[in-house]
Amino acid sequence: MRLYVSMTAAPRSHETVLAALPAHRREVFEARLERWWPDLLEGLAEVYDDADAVADRVVALAARAYAERDDDLHALDLRRTLAPDWFQRPETVGYAAYVDRFAGTLRGVADRAAYLRDLGVTYLHLLPLLEPRDGDNDGGYAVKDYRAVRPDLGTMDDLRDLTRTLRAQGISVCLDLVLNHVAAEHEWAVRARAGDPTYRAYFLVHPDRTVPDAYEATLPEVFPDFAPGSFTWDDDLDGWVWTTFNRWQWDVSWANPDVFCEYADIVLNLANHGVEAIRLDAIAFIWKRLGTSCQNQPEVHALTQALRTVTRIACPATVFKAEAIVGPRDLVQYLGTGRHHGKVSDLAYHNGLMVQGWSMLASGDVRLASHALQQLDPVPASTAWVTYARCHDDIGWAIDDGDAAAVGVDGFAHRSFLADFYSGEFPGSWARGLVFQHNPATGDRRISGSLASLAGLECGDPHAVDRILLLHALVLGWGGLPVLWMGDEVGLLNDAHWAEDPAHADDNRWVHRPVLPWPVVDEHDLLRAVRRLVRARGRTPHLHASTGTEVLDPHDTGVLLTLRQHPLGPMVGAYNVTATERWVWGDRLRAVGLDPHHSVDRVSGVTPALAGPGDVRLAPYQAVWLTAP
Repeated sequence: MRLYVSMTAAPRSHETVLAALPAHRREVFEARLERWWPDLLEGLAEVYDDADAVADRVVALAARAYAERDDDLHALDLRRTLAPDWFQRPETVGYAAYVDRFAGTLRGVADRAAYLRDLGVTYLHLLPLLEPRDGDNDGGYAVKDYRAVRPDLGTMDDLRDLTRTLRAQGISVCLDLVLNHVAAEHEWAVRARAGDPTYRAYFLVHPDRTVPDAYEATLPEVFPDFAPGSFTWDDDLDGWVWTTFNRWQWDVSWANPDVFCEYADIVLNLANHGVEAIRLDAIAFIWKRLGTSCQNQPEVHALTQALRTVTRIACPATVFKAEAIVGPRDLVQYLGTGRHHGKVSDLAYHNGLMVQGWSMLASGDVRLASHALQQLDPVPASTAWVTYARCHDDIGWAIDDGDAAAVGVDGFAHRSFLADFYSGEFPGSWARGLVFQHNPATGDRRISGSLASLAGLECGDPHAVDRILLLHALVLGWGGLPVLWMGDEVGLLNDAHWAEDPAHADDNRWVHRPVLPWPVVDEHDLLRAVRRLVRARGRTPHLHASTGTEVLDPHDTGVLLTLRQHPLGPMVGAYNVTATERWVWGDRLRAVGLDPHHSVDRVSGVTPALAGPGDVRLAPYQAVWLTAP
């Protein structure tokens, strides 16, 4: 890693690009460039020897994008600059869906805006919709063209129209940008195979197995069942190309500054189409280092800082969300630590909270979750966790052995228990999931399945709805930006026909990606309950993401306790993860400054049920958010 401090002034080469703009527009760009130039150069200098030249190139790209940006997006930039906490606010709630499975096409999504508004959604993450390769494409993550939409979904003009329509209704659109790899059919790969040395250098190609074998010694396999190994021989390249995920997904070389500039330009293009959040897919993998897992390397954070800074200069309304499904100790770095504090991504997935939520439900015990969540460092106050109970992907049991040992649990045994429980193999389990990517060498078994099926609704368990609502209350009450997965709000079950599509037959993650049936019945009891939770969150200022969540030591092994020390006073979250009645002791509430006799449960909106010295009763699987009235 390079340590580099430059006093180089910002370049002037962009002035010609901006010459035709009104004076006030040029002044704004110059002010942003002055503000962000040091961060841009700092990030690039940790990676590239010619950082000044690379910075000059991307500033020119930013100037062009700024000059081409629509007036309504310039206005959005101004509003977001004045309210940079827009994604941290309690009224911000997300929803994630595949376009075709939610509404058919991009135009169909616009037609469903009223449904999203009624649910309380202000942030819509549309899963991969940029043009993928034909055939198997990893659910759209093997992108053939970053500047085109999948033809059956619409066009780039349709995307622009959709973002404009939703923006007018208070809904921000988030799209995926795959950073680690492109489809083998992408133009860069096509040119590389044709012998163009410029594009061959966009990829990691080796003439024999010497270097690949050296890397393979420490590389984990992402898809051991159907894509073992991390390198693929290509006859046209006459070499082994790095393919972390699949043989038709070619890893790009971020050590090449041309690749950085290409992705910077792609980000700016998406932002100019009205995309307000960009999910940086597979970001943990983008830097390779021999002798490591080639994940979470320091250069990842430096490159993200630089990419984010380019975006701040041209289109500050657009934020970054890191898709880093990594170990608990590595999570916080994606929001920025040390010299990158608050300079990396604005949002990052709280994978640990999701995993521990399911772990608590299976075990009926909060001790492991409490300890593990206590180990996470605070995040920068300008950032937020994305919290979620379920997403489009499988669940990997990211249980740290050290955390498990600290509470007297064997990590390997607990991960095995969770895989058994959620695949329905454990005696008495109410879950109905499928094992995904069993790795015999490590014993790793991930799980596919919808939230409702994993929570017991498929087998008719009487507490299934209670568990679904408990998980929703946990992610909505954590603070951050909660995102609901399509169909969870109506208890959509596993898709029994997932394997009938040949393109999906070997990937059982499609079991939890069913088509949302329309019309959704408005009187659906679960839907109404989820709406109430979302409204309760929006009325609770204590849930602004700038206030951190502290996990308290449990006084009852069945109750997770959280504390948010907000300027308006403390908020205590209590989550009963068992099928029996439990209590929150009044003494614990008083110890953190909350009088149980003068408190309100923000979930229900009423005074909590009390007994004795102010103990709060929790029904099976009940959640409460306790504050002063």
